[in-house]
Amino acid sequence: MNTKSNEILIRADEVTKRFPLPQSLSSRLRGRPGSAVHALNGVSFELRRGETLGIVGESGCGKSTLARALVRLLTCDEGKVLFGGEDIATFSGTVRRDFNRRVQMIFQDPYSSLNPRMTVRQVLTEALSVHKMRPRSEIGARIAELLDLVRLPADAADRYPHEFSGGQRQRIGIARALAVEPEVLVADELVSALDVSVQAQVVNLLLQLQEKLHLTIVFVAHDLRLVRHISHRVAVMYLGRIVEIGPTEALFSAPRMPYTKALLDAAPDLKPGHRTDRVVARGELPSPINPPKGCAFNTRCPLAFDRCFTERPQLRSCGSDHQTACHLTEFGLPDATQTVSENKANP
Repeated sequence: MNTKSNEILIRADEVTKRFPLPQSLSSRLRGRPGSAVHALNGVSFELRRGETLGIVGESGCGKSTLARALVRLLTCDEGKVLFGGEDIATFSGTVRRDFNRRVQMIFQDPYSSLNPRMTVRQVLTEALSVHKMRPRSEIGARIAELLDLVRLPADAADRYPHEFSGGQRQRIGIARALAVEPEVLVADELVSALDVSVQAQVVNLLLQLQEKLHLTIVFVAHDLRLVRHISHRVAVMYLGRIVEIGPTEALFSAPRMPYTKALLDAAPDLKPGHRTDRVVARGELPSPINPPKGCAFNTRCPLAFDRCFTERPQLRSCGSDHQTACHLTEFGLPDATQTVSENKANP
């Protein structure tokens, strides 16, 4: 993996995003407050230059909403996203265009993110021309370089998206993002629409590109094995909040939050006959329209105690560069496998 630095490129500061739901005429006439989906509920983290930050969680936890907020496809209702110390919501004109060039997003679905009426050459030429990356006379050579970077043949330039496989289309999407020479790539479920046999190839390509081009990556995914393979750090999201964030191996080997433990235990184990003491998440994900009070995980957590139902835990340090939002960490518990009885015995 590429060597990291301590320079912070992007900082999310209490980012909140709600999506209002349609309200009936009778409710509006009666002055009833409208309902909303609470997609992000005070998300804070830092992204350092040269690192890959994996973002994981169940469907509906806010991963994709956060990815879109980072590239300003969505605006924050509260809080802010900082790039280079500046609030991206204030960017306009040439500053906004420069930000759009430096922070690029690769979308989940390679089948819909490419214009079916444009050849690969036209797709890449558009990106290069809009941002004035090369003189017109050099665009052809640059397209050849980009196709080579993503391991596509030179004759791919004059073909249409429907002529490629899913993995090849995703490589075209990566090439389009790289055309403007970004510093940050936000990959939203980059390989989830691809066959398992192709996923590893695309992820390994991303690692090679990071090393060669000194990229910083936000890797949003639900496949924990891929996230562990590619990430320096991992942020675990639950119901619109980051509940644990830390170095990849530390988080996978000794999760500090019961939800993280349950998420890891739910992943398929490739070792035949291997058994673990599982912390099972009971029930379904609560509604993001009416999230629980206190800790959002309290309705499913087997370790929940009284405080979990009244007070929302904040992210706090639980080790070197490791933070978790769990009341149990205040008692110095080494990881999420501890029981409530042990917690009460050591207040």
